[in-house]
Amino acid sequence: MLLPQEIIRIKRDGGALNESHIAAFVQGLVTREGAAAWDDSQAGAMAMAILLKGMTGDETVALTRAMTHSGEVLQWADAGLNGPILDKHSTGGVGDKVSLMLAPIVAACGGVVPMVSGRGLGHTGGTLDKLEALPGYGITPSRELLLRTLRSTGCAIVGASAALAPADRRLYAIRDVTATVESVPLITASILSKKLAAGLQGLVLDVKCGSGAFTPSLEAARTLADSLVSTARGAGLPARAVITDMNQVLGRSAGNALEVLETLDYLVGREREPRLHEVTLALAAQLLHLGGLADSVATGLARAQAALDSGTAAERFAQMVAALGGPPDVLREHRLPTAPVCRPVPALQAGVLTQVNVRAVGLAVVSLGGGRSHPADRVDPRVGYSRLCALGATLQAGEALGWVHAADEAAAAAASQALQQACTLAEMGCVWAAETVVWPDPGLFPHGP
Repeated sequence: MLLPQEIIRIKRDGGALNESHIAAFVQGLVTREGAAAWDDSQAGAMAMAILLKGMTGDETVALTRAMTHSGEVLQWADAGLNGPILDKHSTGGVGDKVSLMLAPIVAACGGVVPMVSGRGLGHTGGTLDKLEALPGYGITPSRELLLRTLRSTGCAIVGASAALAPADRRLYAIRDVTATVESVPLITASILSKKLAAGLQGLVLDVKCGSGAFTPSLEAARTLADSLVSTARGAGLPARAVITDMNQVLGRSAGNALEVLETLDYLVGREREPRLHEVTLALAAQLLHLGGLADSVATGLARAQAALDSGTAAERFAQMVAALGGPPDVLREHRLPTAPVCRPVPALQAGVLTQVNVRAVGLAVVSLGGGRSHPADRVDPRVGYSRLCALGATLQAGEALGWVHAADEAAAAAASQALQQACTLAEMGCVWAAETVVWPDPGLFPHGP
């Protein structure tokens, strides 16, 4: 057996690790005692070596598989589920509530979506934090309740159990404090190990690109998307990637309860912000096609739209919420908490909204209490922004850039200033241009759709 320092040395010097080396590393992450255990300094050194020297495609696949099998791998064959097991993952953004909409849409079209989601990370929001704004919603159901929910509604958005990919849990904590989060092979293995452990038959990846994304440039987003798709396929999971814009908040709200409220408005058809609608349908169509529930992406688009228009998707969301302990009729009485302070954020000058520092907006939501600076922080579900203006909007001085929802006046004042500073208004009549959704990118599907 090679010592940890010898395996680290191979990667430090730019060598390729074989499956035995990678298996020893992953086993060392989940073994806390004995000769096989790796301590935090050794795991951190390996993460840094991977960041600096990279990994081949074969290495990344081997790391992903090893991390997948470091814990429980869910099996659905005998669960009595009717439909392909499908899921979607986003690399993170601000105002990204697509999972809340996509899961019931796909379920309404015949898919089964056991969506294992996470909490907010840095400036980005977390799906579990959003759902916990609904009183009583349980993110850690028993296996029996999870199966009942999937059988009756076709979707369940829940948190990962401690038994799924435990190697990733430890490695991520180490990466977070060793400046190695940005490594593409480690991001890839982290995302896919949990999805593979969930027993999926198809996965669509929403890779965000822009000022509010972890990959701000299109080139970086393409690199990550290609790594995710090729690694997933190498590990036996059919997958596609869609690169979507995060140069402005997705939809019109950012903040947990506010995003759930926007989700409800979207599902029942009260308001569907066009860009949010485009992203949601793009991902749903790809997933329906990938899962064999539509014979083409165009058919998938039509089926997803029909699920919305008929109200079936909204009904599936309400059934899921009720089954997992939330409000019994969330479409009619959502019981979402509201902030005591709600007021417009005035534009400081007239002009066209040409740029938004989306990362700054996300950090302002965290400062309001809507996210975490430390893992133990308690989230205030009430706070955030609503009615945010889209890029290209023309405003007069004093008109609202959006509305801030805060726990007190001082927090509202600080968040108002943060939004004003994050928004760039140019002179009237200037030309506005922004990136749009890149969908689909044929270069990401070398083996066909």
